[in-house]
Amino acid sequence: MSHRLSRLAALVLAGGALVAVTAALLTPAVGSVLGAHEAEPIGDIDLDALAQRSQVLDVHGNLITYLYREENRQVIRLDEVPLVLVDSVLQVEDEQFWQHKGVNVRSIGRAFLTNVEAGDVRQGGSTITQQLVKNALLDPEQSLGRKIKEAVLALRLEERMTKEEILERYLNTVYLGNGTYGVQAAAELYFGVDARELNRAQAAFLAGLIRNPVGYDPFTKPEESLERRNLVVDVLEERESITEDEAEAIRSTPIPETPFELVPKPRDYFLQEVVGELLDDPRLGETQSERYTALFRGGLTIKTTFDPERQWQATAAVSDVLPDTGGKFTAAVVAVEPGTGAVRAMIGGPGFEDAKYNIVTDGVGRQPGSSFKPIVLAAALEKGISPKSTINGAAPCKLPNKGGTPDPWEVDNYEGSRGGVMDLAAATQKSMNCAYARLALVTGLSRVSRMAEQLGITTPMPEVPSMALGSLEVRPIDMAAAYATFANDGVYAKPYIVDEVRDREGKVLVRHEPETRRAVSVQTARTVNEILTGVITKGTGTRARFSDGRPAAGKTGTTSNYADAWFVGYTRQLSTAVWMGSPTGTEDKMTNVGGIRVTGGSYPARIWQAFMGPAMSGLEELGFPEPEDEAEKGEYLHIEGEPDKPARPRPKPTTTVPAEPTDDRGNDPNDGGTTGGTDGGGEEDRGKPPKPDEQTTTDTGQTAESG
Repeated sequence: MSHRLSRLAALVLAGGALVAVTAALLTPAVGSVLGAHEAEPIGDIDLDALAQRSQVLDVHGNLITYLYREENRQVIRLDEVPLVLVDSVLQVEDEQFWQHKGVNVRSIGRAFLTNVEAGDVRQGGSTITQQLVKNALLDPEQSLGRKIKEAVLALRLEERMTKEEILERYLNTVYLGNGTYGVQAAAELYFGVDARELNRAQAAFLAGLIRNPVGYDPFTKPEESLERRNLVVDVLEERESITEDEAEAIRSTPIPETPFELVPKPRDYFLQEVVGELLDDPRLGETQSERYTALFRGGLTIKTTFDPERQWQATAAVSDVLPDTGGKFTAAVVAVEPGTGAVRAMIGGPGFEDAKYNIVTDGVGRQPGSSFKPIVLAAALEKGISPKSTINGAAPCKLPNKGGTPDPWEVDNYEGSRGGVMDLAAATQKSMNCAYARLALVTGLSRVSRMAEQLGITTPMPEVPSMALGSLEVRPIDMAAAYATFANDGVYAKPYIVDEVRDREGKVLVRHEPETRRAVSVQTARTVNEILTGVITKGTGTRARFSDGRPAAGKTGTTSNYADAWFVGYTRQLSTAVWMGSPTGTEDKMTNVGGIRVTGGSYPARIWQAFMGPAMSGLEELGFPEPEDEAEKGEYLHIEGEPDKPARPRPKPTTTVPAEPTDDRGNDPNDGGTTGGTDGGGEEDRGKPPKPDEQTTTDTGQTAESG
């Protein structure tokens, strides 16, 4: 009883305000008030100035997600709104909408009497035009002065806009709870359908929310929400908008219990990159605030390079191959299209909800280990050194520490491999540290540093000898793009993720312009391809081989004490970098993960193959073009590397220097990058953990401190 009295008292107070407005509008003085608009001009109410969500599309033009903050709104035309929804809204909110001129004086008093008699708010005194004015131009203050101003502005608005325009803007402006503005967003949230598909029962529910979307929230106040929906049904039945049978059918229809999510919210690494890139793009506004408003309130259409099938394949590969380490170790994957730089898939590390830091693109990067050696190789080839040059890969070796301490730079091969004299192809495929340390010094560290920059490495590359073995940090996205350059006959294409951005009117604001340059000669690129193909067929990366024999090239990398492991590889169509390590830094060593010491040829190579196999399935098998005959190309050297044994010319051989013996899988038992086959197979198959006191060196031959 007390509840009904309280509600009746509230109705009387609200009705008193309505009556006061009615009296004000009926007095002679109202003429001068209503005519004040001539002296106080006001602009049109423009829905386009209101927040509208932006949509993000994939490479095929399909919706990925919406971007918005607080106001989830998608504009819909009046002719797209179902008549059942239009009728329900007008019957409940403004029955005389098509007849009045913005203010319905009679309805104010009638609404007061009807509501008092019913003991509930069944009719509102404000017209739809007044509500639109209030929502668009006025503050929420409840006062007689504001109500009069609302009425004045409503009358003005009716002179400047058609009824259809007013109704359309109202249906796109009205708040319907849970962050939804307008009928389109509400239809999606409450029923999981497009507004065009709403039926009579759904329309009645949405019409009932308008009066108090918080108080009638079906998710938090289901009883009040159901009661309100049924009151709307009563009104529709009384006014013969629906039959008695239709009314009963609606009353028996349950109200929504949980919200629908038609598309995922932006909570993964790729979308994080899209948002970050556009917030830094001056084409969306001069200031950060302007760009934020454009992105989250501007109704933009953003087309990206994202390929959902490739993303799913990358996610599945990591999930299937990566062992459960309790979050201690993780993997990052990025796939870049050679020739264009389009990023097709990206996994930035552990689950985005747990760690929003993107290892692929953020921070200082991670040490690449021997996956950096192809950059040294490219620099040597560009200098004119023939790939058939022989080099001393014997270890351990002591080399001049240029730019460092007076003490010599001591290098060892992976697991103390004896090495020996071999050509550059064998040194690469076997990942010989001493061979590459010597090669970098003969090539020139400045050349190596410039080559890294030419191939798109964006992290600092100071000229230190250990850079040859991957001691300087790089980002996975840069490595994928560098290797894509080799696949693209030596032309580098800067990675990108946003193809185009249009505003709500369809005007192009951003359009990707390719950033390409020739980084190395065609001959160098094709020679690198030929050598790196051997890494997969007979070197440290045999676990990356395609089951169908499709041509592929790549390189493993493992850093000091197994802190980071890489496999970067490519076909003509796609270049992919896989990194594995601790997401928090290099303190945790992967010396016993799934029973093995993790190297680039173990889990990273397997993840690469598990992703690239399905990704290439169905695509044309494209081989790498062969380099020109080397018989007359390049300077043939025998490279020792020690100060007293400089590189010296040697006669051009008719055959290459034979490599050391290999096992039945093409892996060198004493390979400088396999430690008995861990990169290319062996310990991982046996599941043998390392001995607790075992000394572990890697294909960098360095400690983390020394590079």
